[in-house]
Amino acid sequence: MKHFKKIFISMILVMSTTGYAQKPTEVPKPSEKPIDLTNPADIIIYIVLPLCTVLLFFIWRGKQKRKK
Repeated sequence: MKHFKKIFISMILVMSTTGYAQKPTEVPKPSEKPIDLTNPADIIIYIVLPLCTVLLFFIWRGKQKRKK
């Protein structure tokens, strides 16, 4: 039982240090500024692409229902 406790504690210490060591430091942080809707790239990324994704999902789902 003593060996189990030592192994368990050492595993916890190893897991916690490796988890902390893999924390990225050079990753950009999210900005505090709101989305600029005068920029065409923001409009495409945040409005057009999600709408296309939802539309294509419903089209695909409708085709799946018709096959059954």
